[in-house]
Amino acid sequence: MIDIVQIDQQATLWINQLDAPPIYPLWLALSDNKIWFPAYAIVMGFIIWKLGWKKGILVSLSLILCVVLTDQLSGVVKAGFTRLRPCYNIWMLDNGVIMPYGQTGHLYGFFSSHAANVFGFAAATSLGLSLNGKPVKAFVWGVFIWAALVSLSRIMMAAHFLGDVLVGIVFGLLMGTIVAHLTHLLLKAWR
Repeated sequence: MIDIVQIDQQATLWINQLDAPPIYPLWLALSDNKIWFPAYAIVMGFIIWKLGWKKGILVSLSLILCVVLTDQLSGVVKAGFTRLRPCYNIWMLDNGVIMPYGQTGHLYGFFSSHAANVFGFAAATSLGLSLNGKPVKAFVWGVFIWAALVSLSRIMMAAHFLGDVLVGIVFGLLMGTIVAHLTHLLLKAWR
């Protein structure tokens, strides 16, 4: 029988051990959500510029809603699942998980709020920009690469298992898509 938990632990440990000290500050910066707020503001300004004030403000509000929803719902799930983060998991500690800045976050980590937030934001932003035709390809690539790096940083910091991050990504994409489609429907009804 396949032990999914063991596979997740081993895959996480393998990815985590690819890390190197010169890159630690990058992971720390990507994981620090305090730097996200200026980035969110810049993106929302870009959206208002591209879509006009009416559509742009509504899409920007939908982005805020998406991030709040993904963040709060992931917190509810963490409290229900009570799965220890890699930095608190005895098996991971015994097998050499790298914790560049020590133990991070609360005890429980299923599923990753960071991954859900950034992928929800990326999906909602990309779909929101499609209101005026095709979104800017470079922007879409950039926002999804940023989301992937933020998600990877959580494994590198020993804050989440790979499974936590993958579920966070799927949840974020789902929430971002739902919020974007509801925003599109609201804009059509507003006309």
